[in-house]
Amino acid sequence: MPQKAQDDAFEPSSQNKRAAIITGASSGIGLAVSRRLADMDYEVFGIGRNFTDDPLWQKAALHPIVCDLLNTEQLCSKIHQIKSQNPVHVLVNNAGVGYYGLHEELNPEKIKQLVRINLEAPMILSQQLLRDLKKQKGYVINIASVTAYKTNPHGCAYGATKAGLASFSASLFEEARKYGVKVVTISPDMTRTNLYRNADFCEGDDIDAFLLPEEIADAVAFILNQRDGIAITELTVRPQRHQINKQKRNSDKRRTTYE
Repeated sequence: MPQKAQDDAFEPSSQNKRAAIITGASSGIGLAVSRRLADMDYEVFGIGRNFTDDPLWQKAALHPIVCDLLNTEQLCSKIHQIKSQNPVHVLVNNAGVGYYGLHEELNPEKIKQLVRINLEAPMILSQQLLRDLKKQKGYVINIASVTAYKTNPHGCAYGATKAGLASFSASLFEEARKYGVKVVTISPDMTRTNLYRNADFCEGDDIDAFLLPEEIADAVAFILNQRDGIAITELTVRPQRHQINKQKRNSDKRRTTYE
């Protein structure tokens, strides 16, 4: 774990930088977004449960914040510390968990995790930061999924949480748009991350059958680079081909490709 995470460093590296808070920042899409926003000269506060010794987090303007999103009291305390010392301009609700299979095979604990991490945490973080984002005319960017807009057998609960997140985003935009706040839903299709570690499938092998985390980071940057007065509220990113691989649960052994 980086030294700054142990020290809970909340102070900005510069008084002139705007701050961005990103959940699920220790890997995958969240890590890629953190890197990209640092390149765009944001003060980046990445929230995650476990950080490796990635040299990215040793940079002065990147702050790894160790926090479990299921611990609401701790989460709100961390957010208060960040916003008390930094002008927060961007919130990226990226952290997510996925459990797949027949709904009857899930258990109450997994369902609770899906709802709390994928939906409850983004709503709490948005509530905690909304007044600050109004002052900054800032952004709430919610990383949802293409599953939000379709039926999801073998992923009913996951799809429901992402549909809820998309609905929340649309309503929050209508509520906050007059204050200059932009609320955006980015809906990626299958992306090469560890989200599918609990599934019996994963992305296809061909490069045109999956997205890369860096491409979702590009979508975030695209949104942030629009002029004031334009609000992109929904952005779907998909690979050219639909292809998945069947695999044994909790294993990298792949069995059959489906298109």
